[in-house]
Amino acid sequence: MHAVILAGGKGVRLRPYTTALPKPLVPIGDQHAILEIVLRQLASCGFTSCTIAVGHLGGIIRAYVGDGAKWGMAIDYSTEESPLGTMGPLLTMRDRLPESFLVMNGDVLTDLDFGDVLAQHRISGAPLTIATYARKVRIDFGVLTTDDRKVVAFTEKPSMDYRVSMGVYGLSRSTLENYTPGLPLGFDELVLDLLSGGDEPHAYAFDGYWLDIGRPDDYDRANAEFTTRKSLLLKGA
Repeated sequence: MHAVILAGGKGVRLRPYTTALPKPLVPIGDQHAILEIVLRQLASCGFTSCTIAVGHLGGIIRAYVGDGAKWGMAIDYSTEESPLGTMGPLLTMRDRLPESFLVMNGDVLTDLDFGDVLAQHRISGAPLTIATYARKVRIDFGVLTTDDRKVVAFTEKPSMDYRVSMGVYGLSRSTLENYTPGLPLGFDELVLDLLSGGDEPHAYAFDGYWLDIGRPDDYDRANAEFTTRKSLLLKGA
């Protein structure tokens, strides 16, 4: 099984931590970088090879990860010379990817079974499988429903339930065939194109532990929770 880790972003929202380090290498706990945790998880799920898409401070990632031998994986790299969006880096490596593979952001902390995501993607036959997570958003205002100039309903500080993308996907190489390598391609654009063409993505619902380390508050939470979550995230550690 093959995985692609997207690790080329500048991590602007996580500054100042990412001023000198790429976001996937910021430390979690006393011993581990996020990317190390992800690679150990992928290896334990049966992935034998991985491509890391690098850009901002990519040389540091290359130096830290190397060829992947320490995790029992064959790791190579794809360099993003200019911003290509979430899915754009996949186009430049398309010809060397298997027909079905996993794609994930390099800053996701979760106990999701990555191998099962890819297995279910293959079974579904869908062009894209999106790992999803339930979120509840509380609106801190009274919400009005209006019809012309009349208020026809009122709800005091309602909560709304959503399923959000976890930043982990099963993808088929054929799904990328109609896009031009070297041009930006966002996840949002890909999903909207599939929907407009009647080729719906598959949803992989997950209700375990998931944290997207995108902001300082998320990073602080990850460090605060890691000690109690370590055996869950790094089984056998």
